[in-house]
Amino acid sequence: MRKMTREELTKSLLLYAVTDRHWLDGRTLYEVVKESLDGGATFMQLREKTLDEETFYQEAVELQALCKEYGVPFVVNDDVDIAVRMNADGVHVGQSDMEAGDVRALIGPDKILGVSAQTVEQAKLAEERGADYLGVGAVFPTGSKDDAEDVPFETLKEICQAVSIPVIAIGGITEGNTPALAGSGICGIAVISAIYAQEDIPEATRRLKAVTEEMVAK
Repeated sequence: MRKMTREELTKSLLLYAVTDRHWLDGRTLYEVVKESLDGGATFMQLREKTLDEETFYQEAVELQALCKEYGVPFVVNDDVDIAVRMNADGVHVGQSDMEAGDVRALIGPDKILGVSAQTVEQAKLAEERGADYLGVGAVFPTGSKDDAEDVPFETLKEICQAVSIPVIAIGGITEGNTPALAGSGICGIAVISAIYAQEDIPEATRRLKAVTEEMVAK
């Protein structure tokens, strides 16, 4: 794929869905991801902590093809080797994963590189080393990541002001607390349970997207 422009990327980061096998309840990951895409998710991250490499690879290939049908960027969390092997649209890494500059060297200049950040220093360094966007959090208490540090609203705002790349907030975000992020400077939100733990995934996604569009516009 050609490299997305900054404007295209910013727009696509509005409602960033992160997969989680925990909520499947007898369904396949493919089914629930399709439901979230039907509801209007604008970006997809495959996050897998337990699958063996070959199963992960096959799943990633299938989900990337699905996302392509919807014109939605697809990135792999942490696993740079698989992202490169399957030609994913990009990869997202945390602070404890591979360093951003090394990731950029492996994935090439045209792929999307997302980096997690909790401080202004981390954010600036990630941008310098080639990150295309930042995921900042946890902005609210979250059950999805035991080790997530809380990032106060002021720090989120400072990060958005310190970098020129788009920033999304992550961690404990729900339809109810999304409006509290207005004025921070973020271009979107990343969620797991606010979509995938809901009974009606398409409807939950639609409502969350509407609330997020409103919040970002303020």
